[in-house]
Amino acid sequence: MQYRSVVKLHTKDDEIIYAKCSYGFGERIGAAPRTYLWSMTRMFTMKTYLEPVDIELMERTASCLRDRLLIRLLFRLGCRVSEALALNVNDIDFERGTVTILHLKTRIRLSCTKCRARLGKRHQFCPECGQGISEAKKRQQEHRRMRALPLDKHTLEMLESYITNNHLTCDGGSGFVFSLNRDRAWQIVKDCAKRAGLPALVNPETGTVRGVSPHRLRDAFSVHAMKLNDSGDALRLLQEHLGHASFNTTAKYRKVAGEEHQKWYESLWGENT
Repeated sequence: MQYRSVVKLHTKDDEIIYAKCSYGFGERIGAAPRTYLWSMTRMFTMKTYLEPVDIELMERTASCLRDRLLIRLLFRLGCRVSEALALNVNDIDFERGTVTILHLKTRIRLSCTKCRARLGKRHQFCPECGQGISEAKKRQQEHRRMRALPLDKHTLEMLESYITNNHLTCDGGSGFVFSLNRDRAWQIVKDCAKRAGLPALVNPETGTVRGVSPHRLRDAFSVHAMKLNDSGDALRLLQEHLGHASFNTTAKYRKVAGEEHQKWYESLWGENT
């Protein structure tokens, strides 16, 4: 039997290898006591990332304005779900058309109380002065970095309408735009994706299959931005917008969105090859 391609799927029980057959089906081979045919239709229609049209479908299936606004902000701002849930009414500047995002990531550092040398989590003694790690002082530093992100006019109008209709103010209340916990936000995104009929996403490098989650909306924003402009300046602006500390973290989206490798390879052989 001739196989055109092989795909690895990782499950909780074992690793299953499916090979696509010439007639459009796959045969399960290895890591199993029996062999059977499995349809590869869904597997080969999977995407590596969501596109703007997919986000629009999710918005349409949202059951209320709150859910629709949550999905729209996660995509249009490209923010983390924790940042969206921490969004306060006072963080929105309707006149300037910006939203201030509080960077919530924390970093834990271990240091010696005697010589202030940096320590790793597995250090038993200080590499500088030899003091026992049991006396090390743990310092948790919260990086309260702020970034003001622009937001499109239509989304701002949705935000203003939602805040007005729900009487969301900091006076006598928390002032949060979304009174949701992280688990509920995840469930909203997953339910909307399911109702929209979106397929699972597959990692092109590892072959790992994953469902639609809030972070996939952030990825969709990043890939969309890179497809429109993948210049060095655009990459720097995207890094600042996403709040990435490392440039390499942002550069991975250029790898997904760009076609430089394909164009470079084709240029080696000319147009008539």
